[in-house]
Amino acid sequence: MTEPRRNLRIVVLGNELASAAGDPKGMGWVGRVVSKTQSDYPRVDIYALPAPEESTAMLAERWQAETSRRFAADTDNRLVIALGSQDLNAGISMSRSRLNLANVLDSANSAGIKCFVIGPIPSRNPELNYAIEHLSSGFEDVCSRRNVTYVDAFHPLVDLPRWNEELQNSEWGLPGQQGHGLLAWLVLNAGWYAWLDLPEQDF
Repeated sequence: MTEPRRNLRIVVLGNELASAAGDPKGMGWVGRVVSKTQSDYPRVDIYALPAPEESTAMLAERWQAETSRRFAADTDNRLVIALGSQDLNAGISMSRSRLNLANVLDSANSAGIKCFVIGPIPSRNPELNYAIEHLSSGFEDVCSRRNVTYVDAFHPLVDLPRWNEELQNSEWGLPGQQGHGLLAWLVLNAGWYAWLDLPEQDF
């Protein structure tokens, strides 16, 4: 006899982009992904918990407290980690950045929590983008070694005119309506439905 499927609880941790910052519609990439992740069975609850300018050290410090308040023993618990590039400003070394992410993924795996990771977005500063690209590659390697889905948000966007135009026109260098839409598209096309074991939806 097949066991009934448990309801899904998904916690999204990340920086200010997880709060729809920069999007005049207020949906952000998370809201767009939520709108395309509708299911009556199993039920899907998604909790976005942004922390402005979050580094991997901050993520490692808070993830367990945040998820424990929202996960339950009888639900299928999933963690989405939307990484930024704050480690560069915080002076965190590449090896420490990798270790911080690895520790979170390993601890989550030990707790039976499946993870999905989204890498840092490009900046409007070309010089900074060299460092972001290196950081993203390091994060991707950490995920690859653990067979965790990694969404490369850097290479598909760094030379995209629509993306760069929004960043240049933003006072704070944030993506706008189109940029958040592009991020949502990348997430949904990177194995999102397979990760959740849900049928694909039109978008």
